[in-house]
Amino acid sequence: QVQLVESGGGLVQPGGSLRLSCAVSGFTLDYLPIAWFRQAPGKEREEVSCINISDGSNYVADVVKGRFTISRDNAKNTVYLQMNSLKHEDTAVYYCATDLTTYGSRCPAPEYDYWGQGTQVTVSS
Repeated sequence: QVQLVESGGGLVQPGGSLRLSCAVSGFTLDYLPIAWFRQAPGKEREEVSCINISDGSNYVADVVKGRFTISRDNAKNTVYLQMNSLKHEDTAVYYCATDLTTYGSRCPAPEYDYWGQGTQVTVSS
């Protein structure tokens, strides 16, 4: 059974940091893209970062560039999103997702067909 499970969310003050984890089971990451999305109340879901597991190449959306970093640990089948200098506007539910349908898929994937349940990040003083 394919599963993506996010963890690491919580309440943090502005300027603080959090590290989100996306633990993958049911398949190995080896040649997949893993992306982080977020959705704030009343807003559309947006992709914030994506990493190609095969070579570690990645991108980060301009809105979080310089503050968020994506990484992976293949041995642990886990992808991380390090979030620093958090702002109120980073408050959202964060999801990780992957594309298991498209052969040779790379970031940005044409579709994301497996999603985690999400983890809440709240930035508030």
